[in-house]
Amino acid sequence: MSFISKWAGLLGLLAVLVIGDQIRINRPGHKYRLTVEVTTPEGIRTASGILSVVPDRNYNRSGRTVMRGEAVYVDLGKGKNLVALLAHQQGPKLDLDDINYVALRAYGAARGNRVSFTDIGRQTGIVPVQGEQIPVLVSFADPKDPATARLVAADHANLVLGDGYAIRGLTAEVVPNGFWPIDFGGALGEPVTRGIEAKLPWLAVPGDPAATALKAAGLPGTAEAREAFARK
Repeated sequence: MSFISKWAGLLGLLAVLVIGDQIRINRPGHKYRLTVEVTTPEGIRTASGILSVVPDRNYNRSGRTVMRGEAVYVDLGKGKNLVALLAHQQGPKLDLDDINYVALRAYGAARGNRVSFTDIGRQTGIVPVQGEQIPVLVSFADPKDPATARLVAADHANLVLGDGYAIRGLTAEVVPNGFWPIDFGGALGEPVTRGIEAKLPWLAVPGDPAATALKAAGLPGTAEAREAFARK
């Protein structure tokens, strides 16, 4: 073996090790499908999104658990909509981290016992998301205008959406991680849901229109307002 071939082999091995380690660090701990069902005068409207949760696997443990995915947008027809944000309201603050634990806590509540983070990926079935685990819900009178956002109460959706509208329920379902990072669909696994910018086009506009939306809905401000709608 020549000197060049030897070094090429070593560099190739090093590249494989580095890529493998990055996959280990960034691979989702689990994925779950968040589904929102709304009763309307014309029947039940449903939408769902695949969210992934990535725990901190850095060697120095200096990071934090992160979410990838987008808010769930439900088209209710007749120009109406409901959006389940990637956020929870905790008193005077908007919590952007609790969305990481929605499936974990929903399965724990449904099973009647605590489910650990390492076991959540092995859970099966669909479980309800109730009470404090329901994320912030908003509706836009005009989806193209963030200033038209209005906060929707899970138990009184008709006050914003109109008579005949009600939140039928939210559910969580753990789905396989698939062959991340090539989980492009089908046998490779379901990818994280994308496309919210097509429904809320102002998210692609420079500036901080997400902050405008939160303020219009009467929600607490946050420096990471866009993360309530979408995360890479």
